[in-house]
Amino acid sequence: MDMQIGLIGCGNMGGGMAAQLIASGSQLICYDPDPATLSKMQDLGARGAESPKALAKVADIIILSLPKAAVVDAVMREIVADIRPAAIVLDTSTSEPVTSQAMASLGDAHGFSFVDGPVSGGPAAANAGSMTMLLGGETAAIERLAPVLDILTAKTVIVGGSGAGHAAKIANNMLCAANLILVGEAVRLGQAAGVAPEALLEGINAGSGRSGVSEVNFPKWILNDGFDSGFTMGLMRKDVGLALDLAKASGVELSGFAQIADIWLNQSQDIADSADFNQIVTRDGKAGHNV
Repeated sequence: MDMQIGLIGCGNMGGGMAAQLIASGSQLICYDPDPATLSKMQDLGARGAESPKALAKVADIIILSLPKAAVVDAVMREIVADIRPAAIVLDTSTSEPVTSQAMASLGDAHGFSFVDGPVSGGPAAANAGSMTMLLGGETAAIERLAPVLDILTAKTVIVGGSGAGHAAKIANNMLCAANLILVGEAVRLGQAAGVAPEALLEGINAGSGRSGVSEVNFPKWILNDGFDSGFTMGLMRKDVGLALDLAKASGVELSGFAQIADIWLNQSQDIADSADFNQIVTRDGKAGHNV
C-alpha cells in the first residue's frame, strides 16, 4: 500500500495489529506512551513517533487501539489540528457510540473521516490477522480502508453509521458476559446429573443452546484450566458497565441482564481485575459457578 499508516496504542491488541501490518510490508509509524512498548514496535520494523501529534502529521490512516472512550476522546482532541486532510481515523478500541459520533462530527469539521471498528478475537487473533471487526461510519471511508482491513481481519461487518460499530460490540460483549455465567451454570447442572462437562458441551454444541462460549471458551481456556485468553476480568467488567450505561442512555430495560451484571460487578470481587475473564465460572458464592 502506498499509504503511511499510524498506530496509536501498541499493547496486546495494537501490538498484534502492528506485527501484521509490518509483516505485510506496510509503512507503519507507531506511538505508545510506554517507551519499552514503543521500542518493541521499532524492533519489529515500525518507525517510532515522539508524540500522537507527530504521528498524525504524516499518517494517511490512523488506527487507535486505546483502553476506553475517555482516552479516545483525549487523544483525538490532542491531534485533531494535525490530522491530514482526507485522512481516515479507524478506532478499534471498545469505546462508546456517543464518543464515536462526536469524533465523526469533529472529522466532518476538519476534513477527515472517523470510523469505529471495534474488534473481537483477542490478542491471538490480532497477532494472526484473524480478528472480526464491526464497522460504523461512512461507506466511502470504509471502502478506502479495505486494504488495511484485509491485513488485520478475517471478517468485517458494516453495521451502520457512526457509533453503530461500538454499539454492536457492546451488545456482543454483553452476550459473551451472560453466556459465560449461563454456560457455567449449565455445566454444573450437568455435573450434578452425572454428565461430564465435555460430553455435555458436545451435546449443547450440536443443539440450539450453543454459543461462542460453549464452542470456544470452555474447551480452549476453561476445561483445561488454561485461563490465558488475554482478556481480563477488568476489561469485561468495563464492558458490562458500558452495556448498562448504553441501556440507561437509550431508555432500554435490561431486566434479564441485570442479575448477570451484578455477578460481574458486585458478586465476584474475589477475582482480581487482572485475572482472565473466563475465571468468572470458578467464582464461589450463592450462584455457584464452579466447574
